[in-house]
Amino acid sequence: METKIQYTPADFRSDQDVRWCAGCGDHAILNAMTKAMANIGVPKERIVVVSGIGCSSRFPYYVSTYGFHGIHGRAAAIASGIKTANPDLVVWEITGDGDALAIGGNHFIHTVRRNIDINIIVFNNEIYGLTKGQYSPTSKLGAITKTSPYGTVEHPFRIGEVVIGAQGHFFARTIDVMVNLSSEIMEQAARFKGTSVVESLVNCVIFNDGAHNVYSDKEYRDDRVIVLRHGEKMVFGKNKDKGLVLENLKLKVVTIGQDGYTMDDILTHNAHEENPGIHLMLANMSYPVFPLALGVIRAVSGQTYEELLEKQIAEVKSKSKIRTMDDLLRSGATWEVK
Repeated sequence: METKIQYTPADFRSDQDVRWCAGCGDHAILNAMTKAMANIGVPKERIVVVSGIGCSSRFPYYVSTYGFHGIHGRAAAIASGIKTANPDLVVWEITGDGDALAIGGNHFIHTVRRNIDINIIVFNNEIYGLTKGQYSPTSKLGAITKTSPYGTVEHPFRIGEVVIGAQGHFFARTIDVMVNLSSEIMEQAARFKGTSVVESLVNCVIFNDGAHNVYSDKEYRDDRVIVLRHGEKMVFGKNKDKGLVLENLKLKVVTIGQDGYTMDDILTHNAHEENPGIHLMLANMSYPVFPLALGVIRAVSGQTYEELLEKQIAEVKSKSKIRTMDDLLRSGATWEVK
């Protein structure tokens, strides 16, 4: 019987100097991740952290696990290969909104579609930070950046919408200032069998400072975000007096105790619902009409790519007449040279 290993977050911190800017939201995600890794109790030699290119992609240097710093946009392809080659490994992919959704967009959606059992953390600061402030696929419409001095004219991706549209089984969202929530979500992502995608809203203090202030500001946060947990009522607000109901196939914010609405009318979150309709609506909510949804929005079980692949290989092997290399060399059309 395997003995659970007792780790502390410090066990997962490497001896490398963390070179993110002071105040960068990435620090908070690193803290949450090391805490989650310690709580999961998986031996360090079974953990691999893969990244692409960008500020977030320095991550493998800062954790004491196996790591692979890949090239721009290819983290998902590398992580997929590692997991397929050795399904016993716990694979984390660390990527950014540009790395994952621009040059890496195809790799991202097909990894999600295949349901490969890896954990993808998307650091979303709505900007290209490492290359000095160009707009990214998640930059808000009209954003003034180095490459859009008059404002972007592109509608941004909503990461949850992309994941669910690609038949994703697990999508969650967190924000850098809520470290305990981030760690809780990462633990759930690690234990989920299949592709888990966690969107982490992080602040770039240099090139996009305050991008998420409408949600991160402690004074207003309780009224502008809702933390979803499976089986719990969708309630939010400083006084826990606001909630979500479904009317005319649309979500609606109501005040409990007003206009006839009671706690019984408030929706109960079901992250395991196979129909993605309600999850898509929750993932797309934003202030000021709605609160931003944080927590695990969707977690629906399904067969993984590795399981289906291993099953197929076993079936083919059981029926194959080729058992050795000699059988292979003598199979098919052969001829003898004299």
